[in-house]
Amino acid sequence: MKIAFVAVALFSCILFTNRTSAQTKNNVTSAKLNHIAIYVTDLSKSEHFYESLLKLTKIEEPFKDGKHVWFTLGAVGQVHLIQGIYSKIEHDKNEHLCFSVPSIPQFIKELEKQKVTFTNWAGTANEPTIRVDGVKQIYFQDPDGHWLEVNDAK
Repeated sequence: MKIAFVAVALFSCILFTNRTSAQTKNNVTSAKLNHIAIYVTDLSKSEHFYESLLKLTKIEEPFKDGKHVWFTLGAVGQVHLIQGIYSKIEHDKNEHLCFSVPSIPQFIKELEKQKVTFTNWAGTANEPTIRVDGVKQIYFQDPDGHWLEVNDAK
């Protein structure tokens, strides 16, 4: 009798564990980033900015209407530039895109070469912020005033 009870209990545990494990795998799926759309006034200027400064790689876009440029972010997703905004809008720094690079000093040289001004989080010009975890970060704006952060997080 004891053996039968232990067998039933063991079988029930296995069955329950498999059911909960299957439920977790099959019923809970998190959303994944597909793309980020950035509305711009001058598509050519913005295309050059993102391609030359951030070294993003253009990919084919389906519209072929001269109002879209798409860049890949690898497995993470894409950036879509869309022409159509008629005037610049003031953007808050808290709403920003962030990219990581291997070297902030090297990236700053590229900013300086392209005459793009940058600040730290507090707004001090030409100074990086150093987070409590040691990551260096800088902030600057694209041609339409969208804020970008670049850091050296691994």
